Amino acid sequence: MEIIETLRALGIELPSATYVVGAIVFGIVGMVAFWQGRKRKRPRVTWLGVALMFYPYVVWNTVSLYVVGAGLCVALWACWRP
Repeated sequence: MEIIETLRALGIELPSATYVVGAIVFGIVGMVAFWQGRKRKRPRVTWLGVALMFYPYVVWNTVSLYVVGAGLCVALWACWRP
């Protein structure tokens, strides 16, 4: 418990379980989109997959994580359709 108190004193907080689950789910969706985008030679799908995989490293708020992730998934869905 002393480590957690030290981290809080430094202004560092561990992410919630909801954040971690969202980051994992959006990362998996991003990996699938990346692989399929490269396989089908669709650069927009590939780059949206990269964005889905790496944006959780920039966004630290749980609500922002889900809002941005949902937006990227909608964009991915719109580009994925033939």
